[in-house]
Amino acid sequence: MTHFTHLNEKGEAQMVDVTEKSHTQREATASGFVQMNQQTIEMIVNGEHKKGDVLAAARIAGIQAAKKTSDLIPLCHPLMLTSIKVELNPDLTSKRIYINATCKLAGQTGVEMEALTAVSVACLTIYDMCKAVDKGMVISSIQLEEKQGGKSGHWQRTQK
Repeated sequence: MTHFTHLNEKGEAQMVDVTEKSHTQREATASGFVQMNQQTIEMIVNGEHKKGDVLAAARIAGIQAAKKTSDLIPLCHPLMLTSIKVELNPDLTSKRIYINATCKLAGQTGVEMEALTAVSVACLTIYDMCKAVDKGMVISSIQLEEKQGGKSGHWQRTQK
């Protein structure tokens, strides 16, 4: 049976003790997308949204979310991130905005949750800003793409 690191011997929740773990360079990249109708993506790309620059707002929201991950996810360690990059790539053909987030640090625990949180909140921000014109948007495929560093080393998604 798998040992759950966030549970003690009594089955009670606990924050994992990383005191003895080595400081290493750690990096994680996550992705996801928001599917929308053609008029919505064109409005975003052409800068015609009445609320302002949707992509800029989503980028800032993603960065802020990565920094606040430990406030949102129970038992998640607060981290001193050294880099957060959130990229938003509209694709008019598929009517999607693809989001990628990469987080980095030199520390004792990984940054997967920070990258996933950045993507999630960037997607939610797009939805929030555009819901008045397109309630049918779909947030999809939020997933870890790659992680590096720490005891488990390098992992990369093999299937897209």
